[in-house]
Amino acid sequence: MLAWFLTIIFIPAYVMLLKEESLVDFGVVKSLGTGQKNSSFLARHLHWLGAFTYTRSKLIVILTLAALVTAGYGINKIQINDNPVKWFKKNHEIRVADRVLNAHFGGTYEAYLVLEGAEGKLDVPGAVKAVKVQLTQTMSENNGPVFIEAMALVDEIGAGSTSVAVFLDRLNSRWETKMDEASDEDYDTWAEALDALEKIRNRGQVFKRPDVLRWVAALEEDLRQSGVVGKSNSITDVVKKVYLELFEADPAYFRVPDTVNGVAQCLISFQNSHKPDDLWHLVTPDYTKANIWVQLKTGDNKDMEATIRKVDQFLADHPPPVQLVHNWAGLTYINVVWQNKMVTGMLKSFLSSFVVVFLMMALLFRSPLWGLLAMVPLSVPIAFIYGIIGIAGKDYDMPVAVLSSLTLGLAVDFAIHFLERSRAAYERAGSWESAVREMFEEPARAITRNVIVIAVGFTPLLAAPLVPYQTVGVFLASIMAISGLATMFILPALVRLFEAWLFRIR
Repeated sequence: MLAWFLTIIFIPAYVMLLKEESLVDFGVVKSLGTGQKNSSFLARHLHWLGAFTYTRSKLIVILTLAALVTAGYGINKIQINDNPVKWFKKNHEIRVADRVLNAHFGGTYEAYLVLEGAEGKLDVPGAVKAVKVQLTQTMSENNGPVFIEAMALVDEIGAGSTSVAVFLDRLNSRWETKMDEASDEDYDTWAEALDALEKIRNRGQVFKRPDVLRWVAALEEDLRQSGVVGKSNSITDVVKKVYLELFEADPAYFRVPDTVNGVAQCLISFQNSHKPDDLWHLVTPDYTKANIWVQLKTGDNKDMEATIRKVDQFLADHPPPVQLVHNWAGLTYINVVWQNKMVTGMLKSFLSSFVVVFLMMALLFRSPLWGLLAMVPLSVPIAFIYGIIGIAGKDYDMPVAVLSSLTLGLAVDFAIHFLERSRAAYERAGSWESAVREMFEEPARAITRNVIVIAVGFTPLLAAPLVPYQTVGVFLASIMAISGLATMFILPALVRLFEAWLFRIR
């Protein structure tokens, strides 16, 4: 709006201060001694171009369609990805440090996979049923006298209990008494029953359960084999390391203990260390949530997305022993969320801007067909540039996404100028064959100079220290140059082919 205001207010006022002699034959070079106008280098080539677009209109349209097909192939190969570290040049100290650190360590890009137990609360009948199921799964002699007696006590105590806590406490007390009174043959069986009961008592504390911790270890190993994750840490790693040290570093004990009590003893031993609170970085004090600290070797969002898919696939192929829900956290994951919002938001903005520009063009030209024609210098260059991006393998990142919408307002200027002058020239000439000669005089020179000024004006950004600035320079200069070419080649060719429809509708 400011540029428009200065154009219609300041420029005419400035011109009024110029001498009349300086405006005579402005923009046209005279030959010496003849007094006749002689075309400049630019004008001579524009004359040729006007004739070419008229006689070779079908060829131009065919080549344009072929370019669009190629662009479509390239667009399908576009990879949405961003990495703020790659905003610096490859030889920048930050990029060099990033490569060295990730080559020597497990990974400097952190993400956190938060696992949480999702099992609901039990009532007394539910607790009775859960104990029976766990007892059946745990006890080695399911048909022995101890198993039958244990089951009978479950029903007896469950019938007289008013709450789950009372039921579990009474049952635990009775089973401990039975274990103390048991013979040597039955002692281990009652111990198995108490282990089964302990699993129910710690039902909410899922990350004390050996089977859950082993599942977490399998998940970590699967992530490390992906090639993206360099290292991970979890409560399972703590338990395995402490268990190993409790048995004098015997490699056979670098594993998760077989019982809940064994896991609990390992955790207590760790908490007796000089940094007991470190445990709460990996699990909550109630053991209902666990955090897997994932270290990635690159900050590419595509690698974080691959890690997310890897976890989802593992959960689908290897369901956890208990019901778990998982969520991601950490800066690397936030970058993925931000990228998705950015790409989705900019795509919506781009499409809505595209529609708005079309509606404005159709309104200004009083014709949807002329409105569609005005969109050609926008559509073809953007499709072509995106196709090149996809074929060249450049990531669709933040600068490219933002620049998509900015180019609309710049590229449409050429189309408005050309089409409006074309309609006026056609009214005077009566045919496009005659009007095209006029169009490739002063109007074509003005558009060409405008294209050159804008395209060249962005090239100093190529010397910028940051890659996004360089991208802005290349992208906008390319869009402007190709938009100018589309205006000067494709628009007159389309007007030539659709002359009868275009000028009949007016």
